[in-house]
Amino acid sequence: MTGRQRILAALNHREPDRVPVDFGGHRSSGIAALAYSKLRQYLELPPKLPKVYDLVQQLAIIDQDVLDRFGVDTTELGRGFALEDNDWVEWRLPDNTPCLVPAWSVPQREPNRWILRSKSGRIIGHMPDGALYFEQTFYPYLDSDTSLPLKEALQECMWGAVSAPPGPVSDERMKAGAAALRQKSDAAIIGLFGGNLLETGQFLFRNDQFFMLLAAEPKRAHAFLDELVHYHMTHLDHFLDLVGDHTDIILFGDDLGMQNGPQISPAMYREFFKPRHQLMWQHCKKRADIKVMLHCCGGVRDLLPDLIDAGLDAINPVQISCTGMDAAGLKAEFGQDITFWGGGCDTHAILPMGTPEEIAEHVKKQVRILHPGGGFVFQQVHNIVANVPPQNIVAMFDAVRE
Repeated sequence: MTGRQRILAALNHREPDRVPVDFGGHRSSGIAALAYSKLRQYLELPPKLPKVYDLVQQLAIIDQDVLDRFGVDTTELGRGFALEDNDWVEWRLPDNTPCLVPAWSVPQREPNRWILRSKSGRIIGHMPDGALYFEQTFYPYLDSDTSLPLKEALQECMWGAVSAPPGPVSDERMKAGAAALRQKSDAAIIGLFGGNLLETGQFLFRNDQFFMLLAAEPKRAHAFLDELVHYHMTHLDHFLDLVGDHTDIILFGDDLGMQNGPQISPAMYREFFKPRHQLMWQHCKKRADIKVMLHCCGGVRDLLPDLIDAGLDAINPVQISCTGMDAAGLKAEFGQDITFWGGGCDTHAILPMGTPEEIAEHVKKQVRILHPGGGFVFQQVHNIVANVPPQNIVAMFDAVRE
């Protein structure tokens, strides 16, 4: 099977010829640039300046020689763009390792920190010296004044303003780049759309204030979410017009969980978010031959029946260290209805702190539980962070192949 065939078989709940693997196919299955440099060196591959395509999370583009070494079956739509040298400029990682960053989003230096600015010049994120990623510093609706139009507010928010490849490209280049990637790659192509609802409220109001809005002012919360969904639907149609024919999986995002369960009750999910998720996800399936995946961290077992009913095909990263997220229980209860894109290796404790032998044993156990009958794509739980030893990464992927 090709990578695309392997992934689609799994999404259709058919067991492919081997375990399908994702590494870097989206911005929650990748690797910190600091760890990536060490991985290339450990694998004795030619040295390359890492390209930090996601500045906020400090994630590196994974080169084809590494993807081939680990038998990866996915690619992100953004890999078809920013292919010229002038798309990148030199920068340095927190440990002073040289790297490249997108030319349109270069951080600026201030005493004791790096900063990210919006187009208006406002500081919207920073990475203090000693930190490993950027964090949001400005919330456009924090003072409850929502007079700033939504489109402008999103450009004053770190998560909306700092773009990764494809970056700022014309519609013509977007369409042509997606078609070219489709022609040259037999991997499953993941198109990152976003469409966040709960998280966008948190990005704009701040977490605590948005929770208060949902609980105390439901009419105002619904009005905000209606405006947000209208915004998303307009962009969704445009996205599908340009790249829908060249994309296998469209990725939405909404971290609905935390370590000990959902951030919101099932009742609150059904009132505020399920109808709007359903509207967007079903629209995708009417418009294109495409699978819908949700990036959703945390313990969300209690929300899975409603997510499935809303039309979700796959969920990642399947955070198995959270309450209720035991892999065997999830597979038994929901394995016929949804694909578990993740849960293959715990990144909370095992991957960074285990021995290679412990990691291999853990991975093989997870695969034995989740792979039978399809409905599983191997991915470690979220990104590989900066302190993970390269030998542990190799042990994880080699165990999948075994």
